[in-house]
Amino acid sequence: DRSWYNRAGVEHVMGFCNEAQYKRFLELCPFFEKNIVENGIKLFKYWLEVSNEEQKLRFEARIDDPLRQWKLSNMDLPSRERWFEFSRARDTMLAATDTDFAPWHVVNSNDKKRARLNVISHLLSEIPYKPVKREKVKLPERSKKKEYDDLSPMKKKRWIPEKY
Repeated sequence: DRSWYNRAGVEHVMGFCNEAQYKRFLELCPFFEKNIVENGIKLFKYWLEVSNEEQKLRFEARIDDPLRQWKLSNMDLPSRERWFEFSRARDTMLAATDTDFAPWHVVNSNDKKRARLNVISHLLSEIPYKPVKREKVKLPERSKKKEYDDLSPMKKKRWIPEKY
């Protein structure tokens, strides 16, 4: 949600750009991305899809939990009311910018941890990789030179409780 595609999403839905700017972005975006790809840059685009139900749960958790309230921006609640407008904007953006040379990859992100792992796995599978031969590493023994009791000075320090 912090990308240049905001022009096609939040800026359009929330009225931060005019209709001409919005249409121009959707028109030029594929040409810009093609230029990037043709110049040898690998471009990966991931759309993190969250269900209406999961987004509601996340927002409620942010409202109820003082430790999560900082995640609730001034845009979140008004944008929540416009779920279907954002869904239409998503569909329009994906239709205009999902190309063979720069495709969108849609990620089920209702479970954040699984979504992260799936994106990492997918990204790594898309990048050519050849194992690098390395010499076997051997952990050296500690030198006894200048040896002293390094544990005793730590006993009287202010250690925090180990709760976990």
